Amino acid sequence: MSDGKKMTSSRKHHLKSLMLQIAAGWIEQEKKDLVVAKEAYLAESCPKPDLHGDQAALMELCRKIHAAIDKIDEDRYDIHSKVQKADKEIEDLKIKVVDLIGVKKPALKKVRMSADSMLQALLGSKHKVTMDLRSNLKQVKKEVKEETTEQVGDWRKNIEDKADRKKMFETS
Repeated sequence: MSDGKKMTSSRKHHLKSLMLQIAAGWIEQEKKDLVVAKEAYLAESCPKPDLHGDQAALMELCRKIHAAIDKIDEDRYDIHSKVQKADKEIEDLKIKVVDLIGVKKPALKKVRMSADSMLQALLGSKHKVTMDLRSNLKQVKKEVKEETTEQVGDWRKNIEDKADRKKMFETS
């Protein structure tokens, strides 16, 4: 394969099916091993009770079973509390890690949207709001002032008038 030749699709399919068959065999063997291990553990931990005997022997057997159940229940409770404590510690450490690293803000992409499409995205499709801003503007008519030279007059007179005004403000 390292010499550059490609594997045919039928060869790939054949190898894939072989690997799946081997994996299925392993899974079946693992299931059988689990069943055997479970039976061995139960035989070791929980031997068959000897039910032959008088009432006193059976009462003693029941007391032993109840004591074993109580011990197992205590162990289960202890393990459960340890797991809860470990989970809480893990959550606290995760929070500390986030605090130390800080929250990274994702890079935002520029999106070109019209005002109408933005409002529609925000308000949903049931609201039909149009934002045609140009239609809301007032129409202003531009008046062109035509000043003739007679109306403007001599510019020197305007300067003298403005000089008088300037003196008024300077004196106050």
